[in-house]
Amino acid sequence: MDLKNIRENKGKMILQFSIPSIIAMLLTSLITVADGYFMGNYVGEEGLAAVNLGLPIVYLYLAVGLMFSVGGMAISGMQMGEGELKKCNQVFMQTLVTTVTVLVILSCVVGLGFQLILWILHAEGVVAEYFTEYYRVMLLVLPVMITNSALGVFIRGEGSPQYFMLTNLLNVILNIVFDYVFCKFGFGAAAIAFASLVAAVITLLCDVFYFFKLSKVYRFGRFSFDKKVFIDTVLNGSSEFIGEMASCISMFAYNYVIMRRFGVDGVTSFTIVGYLCYTFEMIVTGFGTGIFPLISFVYGAGDTALARDIRKKTNQLVFGAGVAMVLLLLFAGESYSAMFVKSETVRNMVQLGTKIFMISFLFCGINQICSFYFTSIGKAKESAVISSARGLVLLLICIFTLPVWFGMTGVWLVAPVTEMVTLFICAVYVYRDSRSVQERVDYATVEIAER
Repeated sequence: MDLKNIRENKGKMILQFSIPSIIAMLLTSLITVADGYFMGNYVGEEGLAAVNLGLPIVYLYLAVGLMFSVGGMAISGMQMGEGELKKCNQVFMQTLVTTVTVLVILSCVVGLGFQLILWILHAEGVVAEYFTEYYRVMLLVLPVMITNSALGVFIRGEGSPQYFMLTNLLNVILNIVFDYVFCKFGFGAAAIAFASLVAAVITLLCDVFYFFKLSKVYRFGRFSFDKKVFIDTVLNGSSEFIGEMASCISMFAYNYVIMRRFGVDGVTSFTIVGYLCYTFEMIVTGFGTGIFPLISFVYGAGDTALARDIRKKTNQLVFGAGVAMVLLLLFAGESYSAMFVKSETVRNMVQLGTKIFMISFLFCGINQICSFYFTSIGKAKESAVISSARGLVLLLICIFTLPVWFGMTGVWLVAPVTEMVTLFICAVYVYRDSRSVQERVDYATVEIAER
């Protein structure tokens, strides 16, 4: 990467790094939506509900993976900007080994807690059977998927986002093909999980190939475990960990409240609307992970004002994406619900939910990009506060109050209310950051004048 080129072509560089990442993330979300389509049409709405009940497990894995990969990339990216390539590669290896080790341990622990999760959520009968059938296989799938994601962060960080985009495209195609084949043979809920496993393993092999043959900076090899790097990695990735753990806890709370108050129909409709949220979050995450190495690099090179300008330009882009998403749903909201279920009750719930929920798309992108920005410049506290506010504290308050006051409408109001309040927190931190940057510029100007 070249500092002068980034400075002169901010918009172009943001898109150059973000678009492949966005496509990769959209392809990832397409896997989830495709799984939902096959689950709803070949297994039934109980299958959709069962998958949603286990989403906290998925978020738990994502929390661990993002904490180590994003935290490690922040350190590695700044070292790359400083020209410390050997240290940069050591961080890469330590990050990868730590991530894989923790994910394997996590699968062993989670496997012991299935019955407890079902008991707390009051999930019984067919829903409980589908849950167990699906997530037993997913305990094998998730470590492979998250390892792929971690490798992708470093592939993008090295400046090859297109390669990771292509491997994600392969993953989607394989996943959909195997979904169709396995479902046609009537293997049930487990078929969809097995399809994900086969596709994820093949994709992992492609990502591993990159580091053996194509990588210029990051290479597989021996490393010395550095306790300080480990601590800094955890601290730098803490906001992403908090964000995903918050999603884990909040999703569990959502399911707890909806299952008790509105039953399987409520959980199914929430699952379908949730696919929209997940898809848009993948777009924003694509922008965030795309600009992450850019901001880390320029900040490590000492150009703090440029790092701030990249954040501002990206916020404008994600707001535009939010507006486009809202307009799309205004025209296609009704046909969307018909893709997954035949139940008129569930369809009506989805259509109402979509109209209310989509308001959050105007604000959540800005909040997420601000969190990514503060993580990439090493300000873990600010990023953690934003992530915990929008993903846990404010969200839980809304989950346990709004449905009591407004019924199922209150469920749909949770996200818009949470994101609007979080926006004010982001505004405060951005204002403080802008002032600190300006103060450094003024100080430098005075120092030069004195000389």
